[in-house]
Amino acid sequence: MAAGIIMKAGIRKFFTMKQEGIGVVEIILILVILIGLVLIFKDQLTAIVNNIFQSITGDVTTIIN
Repeated sequence: MAAGIIMKAGIRKFFTMKQEGIGVVEIILILVILIGLVLIFKDQLTAIVNNIFQSITGDVTTIIN
């Protein structure tokens, strides 16, 4: 019974303590995930960017002419 009360208090303390800012580990983890996603979807991202630039170029030539 006492162990349960101590555990509840510990869990409550963990979730209510204030955490300030973002640590270096979190930033590195986010960067690793982003780089991994870019590497996985490189072909798809390149195709999307090329389509966007072709659309912009086509629209500009239509406006100029």
